[in-house]
Amino acid sequence: MASAAEQMAANLSWGTFGKATELRQRIFFTVGLLIVYRIGTYIPVPGIDAIALKAFMDQASSGIGGVLSMFTGGALARMGIFALGIMPYISASIIVQLLGAMWEPLKQLKKEGEQGRKKINQYTRYGTVLLASFQAYGLAASLQAGDLASEPGFFFMAACVITLVGGTMLLMWLGEQITARGIGNGISLIIFIGIISELPAAFGQFFTQGRSGAIGTGTMLGVIAMLVMTLTFVVFMERSLRKVHIQYPRRQVGMKVYDGGSSHLPIKVNPAGVIPAIFASALLLLPTTLATFSGGQSGPVMSTVLAYFGPGQPAYLAFFTAMIIFFTYFYTREVSFKTDEVADNLKSQNGFVPGIRPGAKTAEYLDYVVTRLLVLGSGYLALVCLIPEILRSQFAITAYFGGTSILIIVSVGMDTIQQVQSHLLAHQYDGLLEKSQLRGKRRGKKGGVTRR
Repeated sequence: MASAAEQMAANLSWGTFGKATELRQRIFFTVGLLIVYRIGTYIPVPGIDAIALKAFMDQASSGIGGVLSMFTGGALARMGIFALGIMPYISASIIVQLLGAMWEPLKQLKKEGEQGRKKINQYTRYGTVLLASFQAYGLAASLQAGDLASEPGFFFMAACVITLVGGTMLLMWLGEQITARGIGNGISLIIFIGIISELPAAFGQFFTQGRSGAIGTGTMLGVIAMLVMTLTFVVFMERSLRKVHIQYPRRQVGMKVYDGGSSHLPIKVNPAGVIPAIFASALLLLPTTLATFSGGQSGPVMSTVLAYFGPGQPAYLAFFTAMIIFFTYFYTREVSFKTDEVADNLKSQNGFVPGIRPGAKTAEYLDYVVTRLLVLGSGYLALVCLIPEILRSQFAITAYFGGTSILIIVSVGMDTIQQVQSHLLAHQYDGLLEKSQLRGKRRGKKGGVTRR
């Protein structure tokens, strides 16, 4: 038997969407800010030699430059004001969350509820400014050293740093506004739109290689089949759940006795979503962002790092896998599914797992279940992220089709659709409540007339 919510979701239509005024406003607001983001990727940083930059990026697009361009929506390739993208904010979030798990003052802030969350967000913004400033300075110095600046000097460095840091902070603000007043997670949607906007160019480059004979027809068909299977596999895994049976005892409220019921606590196979892949990619792209523009003047240390941590290299793949597994466990336990808090909530609601004592024993049981699930979840994330990288390096495919990009597209798309459905369901519930209230008023009026 389908639940009432499932029956209402099945009855959703365009007519229902047309009546949901607030949802339309949220969608228009989100689309408007995303258009602002896309326009910003085409506004260049002052003082860039456009001809030299285009020649350089055409050469670098077959390597790490293509990866960086994909994650910044092409802003890095055009050296737009959003060239750093949202990665400094993500890197700052990684650092703050790691400190929050190890540093006692931040642990106490987490326990202060909304006020503590606002304080942690403020620290994350400060960290974003600091990281963006360092990255912007390094990128400006690399541009100048690579003869990509039309008028190198102090004024170019200052203008480049101020513009890039300002662009990152504007992106962070746009993401927060979308989350608060739009639909979906703003930061994830910005990355999502950046990847989607680069896909046509990536497919065009891929098919151009096929027409020129650089890639065989069998290889092309194999890559397309791999992409389709990966998309299907990701959708299947993201919808997979482990349901923990929860029992509620009979309770008495006033003079009424309510029978006990049962429900399920759904735990996703991958509770962390796409966040571990984004965090791992941010760490891998951090050193290569600057080295991409330094050409042959990167120095012996950076050259060694790039030699071992270039896309497709064994050290790159091993580090990528380790970071994905680490962040899957860390983000799940510290952010997305805290077993202690879930156990406390169940205890406060008089719910319990059959055969398990409420409180600490329930938390231990949930921790055991989540740990076993994360073995599968982290392995699935690592597999999806690594297979495209290996195929791309083995078959010399210059177009970038990353597993992280596929994960982001599927996860963000599914999350946004679920939020739209939630708003539509809430609108339907409001409509039903209004109708019931109107009917009650009409019956009251009729009753009053009858008494007279």
